[in-house]
Amino acid sequence: MNPEEPLVLYDGECGLCQRSVRFLLRHEKAAVLKFAPLQSELGETLLKQHGLKTDLGEMVLIENGEVKTGPEGALASCRYLKAPARWLSVGRLLPPPVRRGLYRFVARRRIRWFGKADLCSLPDPEQSDRFLG
Repeated sequence: MNPEEPLVLYDGECGLCQRSVRFLLRHEKAAVLKFAPLQSELGETLLKQHGLKTDLGEMVLIENGEVKTGPEGALASCRYLKAPARWLSVGRLLPPPVRRGLYRFVARRRIRWFGKADLCSLPDPEQSDRFLG
């Protein structure tokens, strides 16, 4: 893994999280994001390296050694999207406590609303090199 490349860690067992990864892949300006499940060996190693719990259950964006989790990680990943998908970054206009509250509200219900996903689901063959771990 090249530390210069932005890496998105996501909950590989969460249907919403896997849909979010597919959304990022579909709407990226350029194919620069790499992805790894939080539950993967790489994901767990990186979480520990950055002093995060291995059962974090939040989206994590690591870019240039900086770690953003939860709503901050999700919103920061919007920088890599082309218009009109970039409109999602308007969430930055919300005060941080409101962003965090909304994120937690959805996070607590994500499995009930979106179901569990298969951790072993494979990406499209042309995108497999973007999935690490």
